Amino acid sequence: MGRQRQTVKQFIIVIASRVIKLAANITKVLCYPFHAAFPNKRFTLPAYAPPLLQPTAKKVAIPQIIWQTNFTDKVTLPVYLNYLFNRLMAPRFEYRFMVTEARHLFIADHYDSEITQNYLKLQIGAAQADFWRLLVLQEYGGVYLDIDAHAIWPLSDTLARNTDELYVVTRRGDFSNYFIASKPQNPNLDKLINQVNNNIKDNQLTNVFELTGPGVFNQLLNIQEVPTVSYRHACNQGSFTNEHFQYIDKAAGKWTKEQQKVSIVRQEEP
Repeated sequence: MGRQRQTVKQFIIVIASRVIKLAANITKVLCYPFHAAFPNKRFTLPAYAPPLLQPTAKKVAIPQIIWQTNFTDKVTLPVYLNYLFNRLMAPRFEYRFMVTEARHLFIADHYDSEITQNYLKLQIGAAQADFWRLLVLQEYGGVYLDIDAHAIWPLSDTLARNTDELYVVTRRGDFSNYFIASKPQNPNLDKLINQVNNNIKDNQLTNVFELTGPGVFNQLLNIQEVPTVSYRHACNQGSFTNEHFQYIDKAAGKWTKEQQKVSIVRQEEP
């Protein structure tokens, strides 16, 4: 009976996600004429926003915090709508956001000089964000979401009360890192942090995906041994926004283009 109930729930979530995607895509299309009429209009993401509702009184393993980062806090309307939707889907979660400079200050304040210096060697913002998300979750815990990612079901319901961590699995059955939920001081995050740190020191990889991103998760984590959730039942990307709206103020563009022109890790001077 329990399995049948879970199947029905997952079916409802999939239907909900499709409705959300349709509505989000409509808003995305409408944002083109908006930004054509107001090309310089930007909306500010807050460094901190309190929960919309009183946090649950029951003890939970994963702190009720949403973490996000971006190269700027001044964003287009689609990115801002994505932020607002996540707030509605997680009303009992506080929101925390860091721009590039704030990420550096956080790492310097909470981690040793080796990790800080290796972080600073990363020349591509996406690689920095990959490393930072592991470090901030290891320190404080919570839920990390990419700037274009959004929950498709209430976040409190997605995270079981006694779950210490939760990772998203893609359509191909691989790990991704656009959604990570974790308690502080997680041994698995510690393994990921150490591997990223070693990858930066070794400087043998030429793709952000493998050096700091999901490739590290797929290398170190066993999908049968850690709690996972399908993207279909937790979190999607790119419904509200797209590459155009995300990188409209960044000449270098997305990391996939940037890594073709700039080495990921700054070369040591002889």
